[in-house]
Amino acid sequence: MRILSIVLLFFLGIAQGISQYIFSGEISRTAENRTVYLSLVENYRKSSRVYADQILKETQADADGYFKFEGDNLSEQNRIYRIHTDGCEDNAEGGSHFLKHCPDTQSVLFIAKKGDTILFPLLENNQPLCEINSTNKNADLLLEIDYLKEQMILDFMEYNSKANELLTFQKWFKIFQEYGEESGEPLAELFIYDFLSDRASETYPYYVVDAKTNPYYSQLAERLESQYPNATFTQQYLNEIAADRLLQNQETSKADSKILMYLVYGVLAIMLLQAVFFSIKFIRTKKRTKTPEKLTNQEQKVFNAIRKGKTNKEIASELFISLSTVKTHINNIYKKLRVNSRQEIKKM
Repeated sequence: MRILSIVLLFFLGIAQGISQYIFSGEISRTAENRTVYLSLVENYRKSSRVYADQILKETQADADGYFKFEGDNLSEQNRIYRIHTDGCEDNAEGGSHFLKHCPDTQSVLFIAKKGDTILFPLLENNQPLCEINSTNKNADLLLEIDYLKEQMILDFMEYNSKANELLTFQKWFKIFQEYGEESGEPLAELFIYDFLSDRASETYPYYVVDAKTNPYYSQLAERLESQYPNATFTQQYLNEIAADRLLQNQETSKADSKILMYLVYGVLAIMLLQAVFFSIKFIRTKKRTKTPEKLTNQEQKVFNAIRKGKTNKEIASELFISLSTVKTHINNIYKKLRVNSRQEIKKM
């Protein structure tokens, strides 16, 4: 069936001409007149949600939930695009609905260029925008990376010590970086880099350590300059890497200054080390005795749902979020409340 779809896409592409693109699919068989949006994601730091200024085109799904975008206004080179639809009205009161929570949100990121023909089939379980059939071999790389993210989250839920955490980070950084490099598509590597270097993510501290010695980041810069020399995201990446290196050099310079200070002021250094030692001991003692961190509003909703005995699938449906997001919230709840199972939560 997949081979048949690819053959069909090939002939559709020929029929439309090499400069014409066609992105089509079904969002739902009951989504008549639902607006579907096509967006361009040039800033890889803005790939996690929809921004109004990213939108290129919009169309209406027909009575069967079928939609289609076509034209010749895309870049000659690969770029990251998004197909997106949600349950908000375009003229909803209270401002742009892209900044509000919308029911029935569906979205998919993919790689494409001018002349591509891409089909987003509705799966047998009525799940839309979960599969990509394309004349572009790199189109579904971002879906594969999202799958790796889910596998990483599950893996981290099983570790129970700092030593295991470090080993798990080392393993997954290597998995992601090797996957990105072997794909031959720097855009996929930027998508991975955005995830691993996100300052709000648990991966960021390990990224800082990894970036100091791993030549991967410099090699990615070379691949971007070679394949996408004039793209804004290439300059964005180069600027970020340069800023990180400047920060690392400043930290190294500070460390050297401290060593010199210790040599000149030996007695003072001993006193400072003692002060640091007792300060660290005090902080650790305080950490061991401090109360659990406060849950966010979304984590509190997941916590309440767990206490009611609801499954991950039921929680995802109730809160209009993905299963992987539910798992991430549960992992955060475990950490903040210092529990290891749903049974412990139910007893609280």
